[in-house]
Amino acid sequence: MSLRINDQIEIADWELTEQFIRSSGPGGQNVNKVSTAVELRFEAARSPNLTDPVKRRLQRLAGRRWTKEGALILFCDETRSQIRNREIVRERLADLIRKSLIAPKRRIKTKPTKGSVERRIKAKKQRAEVKALRGRID
Repeated sequence: MSLRINDQIEIADWELTEQFIRSSGPGGQNVNKVSTAVELRFEAARSPNLTDPVKRRLQRLAGRRWTKEGALILFCDETRSQIRNREIVRERLADLIRKSLIAPKRRIKTKPTKGSVERRIKAKKQRAEVKALRGRID
């Protein structure tokens, strides 16, 4: 079952590996018997569907979840249902990829106007004068 990100991008089955593990924390006998936690591994560096700039942005967004081999590992053990955890982790991956598709706007350097610089300096001088008048009188 492939994962659809948008109209152009679809992640193939071979790029995703799911592993089911037993969850930690409370849950009674359910925790000891059922492997509900999901670990999703996405081979992002080898993915033909993502461009290089998108992969770089994805790596920056992923942080510690990005491995040296270029895989993205996501983990979910929020619910007691394996199916629901699987849905959550796949949606997280899709959201992360969608975020990395948006190229950040380039910042244009701006220079303060002459009037704003003069107003700032005038305000600083007034403040300095107020503080100077607070001193001890001889």
